[in-house]
Amino acid sequence: MLYWLTLLSDGGDFFNLFRYITFRAGGAFLTALIFGFLFGKPLIAVLRRKQGKGQPIRDDGPEGHFVKAGTPTMGGLLIVGALLTSTLLWARLDNPFVWLVLFVTMSFAAIGFADDYAKVSKQNTAGVSGKLRLLLGLIISGIAGYWAAQYHPEALQYKLALPVFKDTLINLSVLFIPFAIIVIVGAANAVNLTDGLDGLAIMPVMIAAGTLGIIAYAVGRVDFTEYLDVHYVPGTGEILIFTAGIFGGGLGFLWYNAPPAAVFMGDTGSLALGGALGAIAVATKHELVLAIVGGLFVVEALSVIIQVLYFKRTGKRVFLMAPIHHHYEKKGWAEPQIVIRFWIISLILAMIGLATLKIR
Repeated sequence: MLYWLTLLSDGGDFFNLFRYITFRAGGAFLTALIFGFLFGKPLIAVLRRKQGKGQPIRDDGPEGHFVKAGTPTMGGLLIVGALLTSTLLWARLDNPFVWLVLFVTMSFAAIGFADDYAKVSKQNTAGVSGKLRLLLGLIISGIAGYWAAQYHPEALQYKLALPVFKDTLINLSVLFIPFAIIVIVGAANAVNLTDGLDGLAIMPVMIAAGTLGIIAYAVGRVDFTEYLDVHYVPGTGEILIFTAGIFGGGLGFLWYNAPPAAVFMGDTGSLALGGALGAIAVATKHELVLAIVGGLFVVEALSVIIQVLYFKRTGKRVFLMAPIHHHYEKKGWAEPQIVIRFWIISLILAMIGLATLKIR
């Protein structure tokens, strides 16, 4: 919205700054951060009053989690609100990729909100039917995949770009939409599975979003793509503003989610943020890089899949408990120890993901 202030510029004044994506990304970060600090306490107070007993705690979960009973959930509303406000204020609203990532984020946030509401109102961990959640996620992701393909350059439409092997494009044709669905739905659910300890999910999400934002900015500039020898996708640079909003909103939320958490993100936040990461990856043609940058989420999801499949086949468990962060809890690791070590892993993976831009 504020981009239109450039109409008041003569080319050398303050209003000219609004032409620059980096300036507006800084504005989006500060807006989201301030939003988080301003509305965090009031939102938590409302959630605590409305929810009463807070998020239900699983009976079969780690013993240390029972002390968290009564903590309100749906804290993702704070992140989503900060993200939406900052993006609408600072991004160019004539950019289709901005609306694409907002569509996915808000749609998955709505699914998560319905699930969280069902859990706290019924005071059980069942929530919305898993089949219904999956169906809605498939529809949203299918629309997003088709939407992204329509705005990709013709040479990249319905094709899969490979990191490192930059001259190679795999023509997925009609399979691109199912592939995009897997990326977005998979990312949403992987982040959701990771959100099991205070502060565990939000920092890796911020790290991944920041990394994908840099990638989006790079692939949206002709000069950068020529230097890095990556595929040019016009318009994706504006996604940096969206990711700056995630970073700012994430920091604002982490202020209240740091151990011991005053509020949980809930499915409202985890599904929204995971879906956002998947949508950015599809928009920028860096779907496979997301698997590296978001490697922590991949491992968390795989630990659940492996645990379920192995148990059904043998009646035994590979991990003491899944997702894998609970395995380390059962082994005696302190919660902050797990969280900080997983943050470190996320940062390392982000650096590797960025390195793929230049490696050939």
